[in-house]
Amino acid sequence: MDGRVKAKGAPGASGVSRNGPARRVKVTLRRSLIGRPEPQRRIIWSLGLRRIGSAREHSLSPSVAGALKRVGHLVSIEEVDHAAR
Repeated sequence: MDGRVKAKGAPGASGVSRNGPARRVKVTLRRSLIGRPEPQRRIIWSLGLRRIGSAREHSLSPSVAGALKRVGHLVSIEEVDHAAR
């Protein structure tokens, strides 16, 4: 690749790869948000996590991966098997 960023509507820019559907991850909130900076609280809220122990399943897109990198110390992440769904 020549280092260019793909546009939003460009082929391959979505979470679906050419080999099949995107990988899915289950994200569970494990730590309290008390005393955490506001950006971390907003990221947790945007992931759909409302209280400790709540879990959501997401496609592993670049934006979700970046969000998980910033709040990885507050959540547990496990890959979901497509055959189990």
